[in-house]
Amino acid sequence: VAVQLLSRLRALSDRVPLCQAIICQSVHHFQCSFSSLPAPFVSHHRSLSTDIPLYAKQKTYTKRKRELSEKNLTRYFVDHRKVKVVGGAGGDGACCFHSEPRKQFGGPDGGDGGNGGHVIIKVDPCVKSLASIVPLYRGIDGRRGRSSNCYGRGGENVFIKVPIGTLVKEDGVVLVDLSTSGEEFVAVHGGIGGKGNRFFLSNENRAPVTTIPGEPGEERLLQLELKTMAHAGMVGFPNAGKSSLLRLLSNARPAVAAYPFTTLNPHVGVINYQDYEQIAVADIPGIIQGAHQNRGLGLSFLRHIERCRILLYVLDLAHPEPWTQMRSLQYELSQFDENLTRRPHIIVANKIDLPDARKMLASLQQKVSGKIIAVSALTGENAEELIVCIRELYDGQRTGTKKYEKYSGW
Repeated sequence: VAVQLLSRLRALSDRVPLCQAIICQSVHHFQCSFSSLPAPFVSHHRSLSTDIPLYAKQKTYTKRKRELSEKNLTRYFVDHRKVKVVGGAGGDGACCFHSEPRKQFGGPDGGDGGNGGHVIIKVDPCVKSLASIVPLYRGIDGRRGRSSNCYGRGGENVFIKVPIGTLVKEDGVVLVDLSTSGEEFVAVHGGIGGKGNRFFLSNENRAPVTTIPGEPGEERLLQLELKTMAHAGMVGFPNAGKSSLLRLLSNARPAVAAYPFTTLNPHVGVINYQDYEQIAVADIPGIIQGAHQNRGLGLSFLRHIERCRILLYVLDLAHPEPWTQMRSLQYELSQFDENLTRRPHIIVANKIDLPDARKMLASLQQKVSGKIIAVSALTGENAEELIVCIRELYDGQRTGTKKYEKYSGW
């Protein structure tokens, strides 16, 4: 019977995907039993294979997660949010009296309630957008007091993580400008915990039953507004080559294509100098005529220019009249904020590598006053000159001197 069962197990293992470990154990058990039998009763058998490709589990290789495209990234980039914040409520005070054997009148021992948690807005350098902000934040409520003079546990604080450069407003009034990494702002305070009846014990009232409930937390409706933090901002019409220029000057990799409005959200790149100085340059999405009236990308991206100390007017030499672009850009900025046109700036004439660009550059120099730097974002021509000019203008603006008037246009 054992010999027949062993042969059936071998035949069955080749046709039915049974657990191979169980079959191996069974075969080993029967082999040990057969070792005690005489030689005529033991038949020659082949070894059981445990690595049959037909029944082996195929190893699957997970593909690497694809990077989001520029259009998909716009769904996650948000620079304005309305949020309601509510502080945690304080815990109620307890009303109870101490009682134990042989001590019938122990007096009041109700503890105070815990304080409610605050809602704190904190700057996190790893956060780049306000997309993760939810409409409502509520602090943790405090626990109520207990007997034996036990105070209630205080509620934990709730943190709202925002990127650097976030403005916190209430009814249009700026409450705080969060421009430093790790900076915190207490948006609302939690409620104070209530008092237990132990608090009201006095010589006149030896058995008080009065308690105070916990106070509710503060409640506010705030507006969070993100403005890009950069030393220099590139301003230009769509398809002027701002993204290509940013890729040339820094390690930033914004999307580049041959059609207008390729860049749909601001990008910031950093220029590293040999003396370890770093200058951040922001690529502001293309401005069109009427942007100050909220046309096109409108005011939502004009706000990002307000923090830039230096402006780079990027003009397209492929345009029939690039000097009209300069006038239109200054007009749109002046309608949004008059102080923007007074800031130090550099005129960057891009696409100097085109055939008729040299002639157009000569016409531009006659129509526009000030220093003009002709560059090619494609070939990198005159890129070093632009980097040096940005550094000189940055140093002059930081020290408050007018040493570099030829670049700033003052």
